[in-house]
Order: sequence, then C-alpha cells, then structure tokens
Amino acid sequence: MTDLHTAVIDICDGVLNPADALAFVSDPRFGGIDMFIGKVREHNLGRVVTGISYDLFEPLALRTFEEIGERALRKFGGPMKLYIAHAKGDLRIGDIAVIVATGTPHRDEAFKACRMAIEAVKHEAPIWKQEHYTDGHSEWSEGCSLCDEHREAEKHGKAHAHDHGH
Repeated sequence: MTDLHTAVIDICDGVLNPADALAFVSDPRFGGIDMFIGKVREHNLGRVVTGISYDLFEPLALRTFEEIGERALRKFGGPMKLYIAHAKGDLRIGDIAVIVATGTPHRDEAFKACRMAIEAVKHEAPIWKQEHYTDGHSEWSEGCSLCDEHREAEKHGKAHAHDHGH
C-alpha cells in the first residue's frame, strides 16, 4: 500500500509528531481525516504512573502495521491514506506513545478505519509495555498481542473492549 506510512520512533532519536501524520494523510481527494493520539497518562488501574517503557521487535511491528493497513484498505476501500507510528523506549507522562491517522473521501470511512487500525495495533502488534510507579515498582502490562480470546471473537464479529483482569 503506497499510501501507508509506518514507523517506530526510538524516543532517544525523536518524538512522534501529529503534524507529520496530518501532513501524510492530507490529500485534495479527501474530505475526511481522523487521528488518534495515545499519550502516557499518570494513573492506571488505581496506581500512580511515573512513566512507561515500550519495547518491541521493530521488523515484526512494522510488518504488523503494514498488514493492518492492507486490511483497512480491503475493508473500507480506497482511496485512503493511513499513518501508523509507535514510540519505543522510555516515555514520561504526557509523551505521545502512538499515532494513527486516516484520510478518506468521507468522514465515515476515516472514523471507522482509524478506529479499526488503533484497535488492531493494540491487539496485534508485538509491543510490550512496562509501567513505572511512584512506589518504585514496575510492572509489565499484559498486552493484547497474544490475546487469543480477542482474536477469535474478532474473527466472528464479536470483539469488544476487554481487560486482562488486573
């Protein structure tokens, strides 16, 4: 998909920039642009968070992002531009961890494709998150990249938001 931009940004080398995503998905053919920006929050599951470390296997993450883009194009049709970027490394509260943006001729496809893409990134990409807390402890989050229950439900059109029993 030539209208797909995927990236992993090591936080030591730079930051994720929403303006880059907006510039990529902007096109004279498109009246609908949607963007999701995920930032590090200060509380999670009743604990005060001081930061997050993201680790990932970049080649596989990028391939997963490409597959998500191809799936979005098949599902919602074209023309479409899709931007998926995720941070790697140690992030502080307020730092941007992920950006997904879509551009399509109409808003409905832009909304739907953006939602599908961010959910797929969260549930499928080989990205591991370690939260750091004010008490000095850290915990690896149980992400969804290996969540068979969700993937099976998604195949049958029954996927819903879920937690992992934290």
